[in-house]
Amino acid sequence: MAASAQHAEHDHAHHPAPAAAAHAVEAVPAVDAAIVAAVASSHRSPANVARDTYRHPAETLAFFGVGAADTVVELYPGGGWYTEILAPLTKASGRFYAAAPWKSLAGIQQKASETPDIYGAIQFAEFPATGANPSVTPDSADVVLTFRNVHNWRFGPAANPAKAFEDIYAMLKPGGVLGVVEHRLNEDADSALEQSSGYMKESSVIAYAVAAGFKLDARSEINANPRDTKNHPKGVWTLPPSLSLKDVDRDKYLAIGESDRMTLRFIKPAQ
Repeated sequence: MAASAQHAEHDHAHHPAPAAAAHAVEAVPAVDAAIVAAVASSHRSPANVARDTYRHPAETLAFFGVGAADTVVELYPGGGWYTEILAPLTKASGRFYAAAPWKSLAGIQQKASETPDIYGAIQFAEFPATGANPSVTPDSADVVLTFRNVHNWRFGPAANPAKAFEDIYAMLKPGGVLGVVEHRLNEDADSALEQSSGYMKESSVIAYAVAAGFKLDARSEINANPRDTKNHPKGVWTLPPSLSLKDVDRDKYLAIGESDRMTLRFIKPAQ
C-alpha cells in the first residue's frame, strides 16, 4: 500500500485529544498527483464538488495513505460521493470494492452499468456478509474507508458497532489501514446523545476499533469545524447538506456549514 507522506506533528487547541486517544494530531499531508487528478476529474457531479470545502477529499485520502494501486474498500457508499473519486483512482492498477447491505448497492451498480468507462471496474460486496452474495475476501484489503457510518451502527443493536469493526479487521491485510471520518461529539457530552444526535465521541470510536484489534495510528483535524456547536434541534441533520429544518434558521445553519468531524487512521497490526 502506498504510504502517506511524513508530516510534522502539532497540538490542536480547539479539539484536544481525549484520554483514550492520547495521540498527536498530524498536519495536513502532501497529496499524491493521482489523488489530485481524481478529485479534479470532470465526471464528478457539481453538487458533490461543491462539498469539497467541507469534506476535503484529497487531503483526507492522502492522510489515510490511499494509493492508486491499493485494494480499497468503501463501506456504505450511499449515493457515491467518494466513489466518484475512488473508482477512477484505482481502476488502472488497483481494486475497488463498494461494500454495503446488498440492496443498498443498487444505485452504485446502476452507475457502473451506465458509465462503465469510469465505474465498470467496481466490485460489489455485501457488508455485513450473509453468505448470500459476494463479500470481501479476508486479509485482502489494503485500506477500508468508512465515512460517517459509525453513528448508524450505534443506532442499531448494541452489538452492531463491535461486529462491524471486527468484520473490517478481518478483511484487511496485516498492516492494512482503516480510515474513519465521523461526526464528532464533545468528550464531556452525555454519551446518550450518540444514540440520537448522529454525533459520536472520538473515545467511543477508538474503543470499538481497539477492541477489534486495531491500533490507533494517527488523528487529523482535516475535517474539523469549530463553528459546529453540536446542540442542534434535529442533531447533525440540522446542518447542511440535510438542513432538516428546511427554511427555519436556514442561513444560520448554512453559515455553520457541515459538521465537525473526527478523522482517525487505524492500523491492523502485522502478524
